[in-house]
Amino acid sequence: MISTNPLIGTGLHAIGGISAASCYLPNTQTRKWSWGTFWLVQALFAWIIMPLVIGWLTVPGFFSIFVQAPSGSFWIAFLLGGLYGFGGMSFGKAINHIGYSLTYTISIGISAVLGTIFPLIIFGGLQDFFSRAGGNIVLTGMLLSVAGVLFCGWAGFKKEKDLKLFGDGKVRFNMSLGLILTSIAGVLSGVFNLSLEFGQPIADIAARNGAGIFEGNAKLIVSTSGCFFVNFVWFVIAGLRNRSLKELYPGKMISIGQIIRNWCWSAFAGTLWCFQFFFYGLGHVKMGSFQFASWVLHMSMLIFFSYIVGLLMKEWKNVQSKTYIILLAGLITLILSFCIISYGSYIGESIINNAN
Repeated sequence: MISTNPLIGTGLHAIGGISAASCYLPNTQTRKWSWGTFWLVQALFAWIIMPLVIGWLTVPGFFSIFVQAPSGSFWIAFLLGGLYGFGGMSFGKAINHIGYSLTYTISIGISAVLGTIFPLIIFGGLQDFFSRAGGNIVLTGMLLSVAGVLFCGWAGFKKEKDLKLFGDGKVRFNMSLGLILTSIAGVLSGVFNLSLEFGQPIADIAARNGAGIFEGNAKLIVSTSGCFFVNFVWFVIAGLRNRSLKELYPGKMISIGQIIRNWCWSAFAGTLWCFQFFFYGLGHVKMGSFQFASWVLHMSMLIFFSYIVGLLMKEWKNVQSKTYIILLAGLITLILSFCIISYGSYIGESIINNAN
């Protein structure tokens, strides 16, 4: 019997949020590498190497589980993970255009709602979910989260104008393109949660093998392998076309020492990304009867800590106070919406449990 503690679970989700919010910062330390080269190397660690290492270390009979896994669950989880691969690319490029705080806030705000709704649509129960006790509260929270995303988008367009008026001209900022990319990333991030849901039978086998609170590490590699496959094909083809793959080898433009440093920073970035779901899995199990709140809780942690990273990166240095207030209103609205969604889910779960 696994001991549960929602307080510890919340703390684990917070650690995962910190890891996710900072996972692309190492890119600022790479030198003489294009963004595509960095992305390809960090993806190798984020989606293949680290999930395999963590799974092998924490799940008994890790590799044998995939032989026992239902083929339908395996391939659907893999293909949906592949769809998220496009979302990951969009997310990374959006950071280049609108920064950390806006990219995380908008995409995660979208993901929090869709990541909750998608499984209900696919597995059934959408109408029952909203018509049962607490359903109207959850719906209110979701509508409020949409309002929060709109506030943040408004702040982004205000920031773009402020930078043109008060900026030094050195900051690249394109809110229109960034909004498109973050919207794609947010939708496909919700698809990644759906991929993990389809992979649950794999986690169930791991649980029967004695994986305990680490059962989720068995299904993670299936979903992330799909992510990596899409990114690998895309960036290898792109690298061959623009000849950026030569950045991986020492030459006149880059020394072997710089390549080693770049690999280390990229590996660190990929490890941080992977750790977010390592701690998400631990936190999810520890939440006990509050597991329904894991996804939105994790998303709120991501938004909060990405905002802190954005402040440390001085992304909002040259904006007017009105723009900053609009951003804060959006952040507060989003976090409040997640609290309302969690509360509504809690009401519904409590009534169901009492009835049983």
